[in-house]
Amino acid sequence: MNPNKRHLGRSGLEVSAIGYGCMGLTGTYGEAADRVDAIALLRAAVERGVTLFDTAEAYGPFTNEELVGEALAPVRDRVVIATKFGFGIHPDGTRYGVDSRPQHIREVVDAMLKRLNVTRIDLLYQHRVDPNVPIEDVAGAVKELIQQGKVRFFGLSEASAQTIRRAHAVQPVAALQSEYSLWTRDVEQNGVLATCEELGIGFVSFSPLGAGFLTGKIDPATTFGATDFRSVSPRFAADARAANMAMVDLLKRIAERKPATPGQVALAWLLAQKPWIVPIPGTRKKERLEENLGAAGVELTDADLREIHDAASRITVQGARLPEQVLKLTNG
Repeated sequence: MNPNKRHLGRSGLEVSAIGYGCMGLTGTYGEAADRVDAIALLRAAVERGVTLFDTAEAYGPFTNEELVGEALAPVRDRVVIATKFGFGIHPDGTRYGVDSRPQHIREVVDAMLKRLNVTRIDLLYQHRVDPNVPIEDVAGAVKELIQQGKVRFFGLSEASAQTIRRAHAVQPVAALQSEYSLWTRDVEQNGVLATCEELGIGFVSFSPLGAGFLTGKIDPATTFGATDFRSVSPRFAADARAANMAMVDLLKRIAERKPATPGQVALAWLLAQKPWIVPIPGTRKKERLEENLGAAGVELTDADLREIHDAASRITVQGARLPEQVLKLTNG
């Protein structure tokens, strides 16, 4: 089996072992990246073997999909483009909560196809579960879009085990995307990973580097701009960062023996958990792209994994992983 390729569960969808999260190219961690540079970086990722690119209508909003569509148009037959619906977004970009009404999904997908400049979306996720719309109705709407040839595969994001099961019974779920990293391991305890394994659903890990913290490039003295979400994230408060450096110290200790970087060890740890897990780190820097992709070649022995497990179990991560208003949207 190619170590640089993975199958997302039993769906038949094969992607690169490490994908690319495009969100940060149009904000979230500060101002949007230069468009020309961003396009060059996305194309460089393809040349280095990345096939899974993750975007969403909410990123921007809308501008991220347009960027991804332009960048990947010349290599469309070589890539898997994943995007997400589920937020209520007016044409001017203002939001009104979540909205997964079937009619809205159909309208959103037509707009996505135009922004991405594609005839079919490879992987369509519900970005956040809508408590006002039965998940069976959501899955049914996507099933119709698949039958119409507008979508290939159905995915969910930040969904509970029960929601996954209910959706899967209507339309097979190819992938579940949620936050998962060495310092965010909720899916190990809440039944989500176990449900994915049982049902043959792939798992796509967003923020696999802890929004940059696990790379070791951030310390208690680091400052964040006002438009960087980490400036209001509890886990990135100065006191929390100081306490959480213990996790970085652990990664550095393992990295020095490989040799590798702390970020590469963090990604390699994720890859070692299950053969159907695919992390999607994002970056704006070519050298960081190279570093991330190099993680697929970092081999962690059973002894390494035991050491990481034992040491991490003694570390209590400080601070919620996201601001409270964002966590409220998670389908627990």
